[in-house]
Amino acid sequence: MKFTTEWYFGNDVCEITPLKIEDQRGFFSEVYQKTDFKQLGILDNFIQENHSYTKDKYTFRGLHFQKPPFEQAKLVRVLKGSILDIALDLRKESLTYLQHKQFTLTANNFKQLYIPVGFAHGFLTLEDHCEISYKVSNPYNHPSDVSLSVFDEKLGITLPCSKEDIALSKKDNDALELNSLGKIF
Repeated sequence: MKFTTEWYFGNDVCEITPLKIEDQRGFFSEVYQKTDFKQLGILDNFIQENHSYTKDKYTFRGLHFQKPPFEQAKLVRVLKGSILDIALDLRKESLTYLQHKQFTLTANNFKQLYIPVGFAHGFLTLEDHCEISYKVSNPYNHPSDVSLSVFDEKLGITLPCSKEDIALSKKDNDALELNSLGKIF
């Protein structure tokens, strides 16, 4: 296997560390290979890859998800810098409904995170000038796009800085509270 893996939320969210082949020139790594991911049980068809740049430390992007039929699975990795990545289970029938897990992803630790359909996703930059690459299984669809507030007390998410220190987009600043969502997944 070209990866080491750790599974969370049963066998739904996966932290994946690709194997690096290193020598005096640097390294080479296959970070995604559809056949290998299929053997892991990750069957999503990733159809788009996005690249995100965030200028400032303590910028939060999320918690985002898309409603059916445009829901997205994601495969997230950090190209530069470090982030605190959050996966939140929104599947009402799940034993882990409304539970979340935080992951530290950095360019140095080389970990990537697979987040399946039914989860909200967001991240906090832990340093300036972070770049993130993520694959998605459905294209962006504005009418189905939802931002859920990371500050909703019902979610119990704690961050390593104060709310006042966090930069948010208008969309994330105006994010919905959990009680206004209803059943999504």
